[in-house]
Amino acid sequence: MRSIRIGSGAGYSGDRIEPAVELAEKGDIQYLVFECLGERTVALAQQARMKNPDSGFDPLLEERLRAVLPICAAKGIKIVTNMGAANPEAAARKTAEIAKAMSLPKLKIAAIVGDDVLDACKDSDLPVLEFDSTMRGLGNKVLSANAYLGAEPMAAALTGGADVVITGRASDPALFLAPMIHAFGWSMSDWNLLGQGIVVGHLLECAGQITGGYFADPGFKDVEGLARLGFPIGEVSEDGTLVVTKVDGSGGEVSARTCKEQLLYEVHDPKRYLQPDVIADFSQVRIEEIGKDRVRVTGGQGTPRPDTLKVSVGYLDSYIGEGQISYAGPNAVARGRLALDIVRERLKLTGVATSEMRFDLIGVDSLHGESLGARSEPYEVRVRVTGRTDSLREAVRIGNEVETLYTNGPAGGGGATKSAREVVAVASVLLPRAQAKPSVRFVEA
Repeated sequence: MRSIRIGSGAGYSGDRIEPAVELAEKGDIQYLVFECLGERTVALAQQARMKNPDSGFDPLLEERLRAVLPICAAKGIKIVTNMGAANPEAAARKTAEIAKAMSLPKLKIAAIVGDDVLDACKDSDLPVLEFDSTMRGLGNKVLSANAYLGAEPMAAALTGGADVVITGRASDPALFLAPMIHAFGWSMSDWNLLGQGIVVGHLLECAGQITGGYFADPGFKDVEGLARLGFPIGEVSEDGTLVVTKVDGSGGEVSARTCKEQLLYEVHDPKRYLQPDVIADFSQVRIEEIGKDRVRVTGGQGTPRPDTLKVSVGYLDSYIGEGQISYAGPNAVARGRLALDIVRERLKLTGVATSEMRFDLIGVDSLHGESLGARSEPYEVRVRVTGRTDSLREAVRIGNEVETLYTNGPAGGGGATKSAREVVAVASVLLPRAQAKPSVRFVEA
């Protein structure tokens, strides 16, 4: 039975780069996938593209590709990534430029376009899923609308001879499903194979999370070698059977327990995991340890894909102002609480306009409030005041009031910081599938 080996080179935009190099050098892989695009990231990338038409792709694209392209080109390893963010074509051109500058053999680079559906969504009556509004209701606050594409255009690019496939918004598991469809010729209506392929993609998409990162909890779930955590390799057979493993000698672990945690990660309904290619069913998945750092996964199923595509809508929501200051030593908590009371009163006295406020003592009650906090007296506390406003000017005033505690507040305050920033929020709508028209554009280096 034919099989392929897929390495997972990144689980988010800022992820470590050395584990991907290790996969390319020692992983005996045919595909290296980089998952680097979060929901909010694409909206921020759209803002960058508005300022510069040649930008809008992942800021680490150049550094990441310079590290792995020579190895992948020499070994014939195909790269698949969503580092295109808001501008896959510019990312493809940049990749060609990098390859040329490094004197690499001629590479065929594919950009997947068509996820940008702003024109189809803007001013429509499509309902927002998270709150009571429509696209029209968001008005001129809307920055971007990107549909989650499936694996089909990426698989077509591979079949067309692409050495590097760069997409924008696509479902994360689809980045891994595309090599399976290409390598094995899976039908786009074989729902059980596609469902198992989504299981594979979901397990690999967060890279180090399935090899012990995020999983580790000292004394309860000890993991060795986290400083040089190895990223996962998926050995996928033609029937969809997956063996998860990693490079011998790398840090971390691959075990039934790490795989089970990752399988449940961010899944609301295991029987209906909605994807653009299939509705995957994880309920019959079987996970078996078959050796050291080797886990076999089978049993994923699927039903026909949805008629709509999820669209991630980026919009300008508000502004956040923040100020922080520390207190240490005896009575630190009482001085911190006095500081919070002073700022609370000052914001009222000076008429700072906010729609939402938080007053926290980090280390005491900043995560769970008074119900679970304040059970012991810490030696040091960090005061944090944050507020949501409708203007940047009002947001700035919040941090200023915290900073003035230096000379106007309790004894011993130090290390004050302040900031004010725009808040780009994300909402979702469902778009009829026919209104998104993905296509492949090739660039040669």
